[in-house]
Amino acid sequence: MWVEILCGLVAYKIIRRVFFPDSDDPAYLADLDSAHSDLCFALASRLEKLYGGRCFVGLRIPDPDAGARQHVDVVLLTNREVMVVAIHNISGFVEVDQDGNWSCPSDKKHKHDVIPNPVLQVNRLAANLQSYLEQRGAKLADGHITGKVVLPNPNCRPSYTITLQPEVIAYDQWKDLKADSKGGLSTWFKGAFSGSKGDMQDSLLQNLHFILSTSPMWDRLELKGDKNVLGEFIEFKGRHDDIQALKILKRSKVSRFIVQKSTLFGGFGRSRVQILYSPRDYRAEGTSSSEWKEISVKQYTEILFQPLHSKKVKKFKVSSVSSVTLSA
Repeated sequence: MWVEILCGLVAYKIIRRVFFPDSDDPAYLADLDSAHSDLCFALASRLEKLYGGRCFVGLRIPDPDAGARQHVDVVLLTNREVMVVAIHNISGFVEVDQDGNWSCPSDKKHKHDVIPNPVLQVNRLAANLQSYLEQRGAKLADGHITGKVVLPNPNCRPSYTITLQPEVIAYDQWKDLKADSKGGLSTWFKGAFSGSKGDMQDSLLQNLHFILSTSPMWDRLELKGDKNVLGEFIEFKGRHDDIQALKILKRSKVSRFIVQKSTLFGGFGRSRVQILYSPRDYRAEGTSSSEWKEISVKQYTEILFQPLHSKKVKKFKVSSVSSVTLSA
């Protein structure tokens, strides 16, 4: 009898793990690749501190040739330029093959991953972004929009041919960046990123800031444990009364919602979580504390979210989520 019970419990856990994964389960979170999204936000934060200006992470710029939107890791806007940054977290010895693509070791033995020429890719992204900005009324002079490829992995060893390209920022260069007391930039950083371009007019800078702030971009899911996931928020799943209350959280009406700690309601230990949300305001950036509104839902309510580069929609308990930022 005990053997049958034990076998039943094991079978139940296996079925639950496979068909109903728990977003609080470490194995489930390990399967969720948030590393690239985390890198994007970490790199953007450092660029803003060293270089000033404002970074936009996860933009989706229309590609007229492909008839679709292109993902952009980071766009840095300063009073001198617009910089498109592509991040490649690769390791091992990286070389250029006969077709101009990059080749590096893969996870499989005796195999190599081939990466379409990142320099050509980032320059194409910069050209598409420039065209998009012009369509929205912001024309940039030649040289005021650039593309850079950052290799932030300390185990990445690019070949001499790759490091010679001015668009490529290898790990050794990236880690040695220091702010300059005069202009906020290190000598290398000025040469690598800004060159000798003059400042843009305030009206153009304000227009660029508005355009980039209102451009299509991926939603951002922040999990407890400082994990960030870019992708698309789909919907909530849960009890009917909770879903009815959550209908207000539409991207057309809400820009961000924050999940607070669980609290107990009633005498039966029913645990619920508080969701604070801010109404979307297209006229201003950010939200004051007085504008936050609150919804209380059961802790087992789920968020359906499709991560970037994933074909599968994943489920997350609201109790495992810190916040969700919705694009316009």
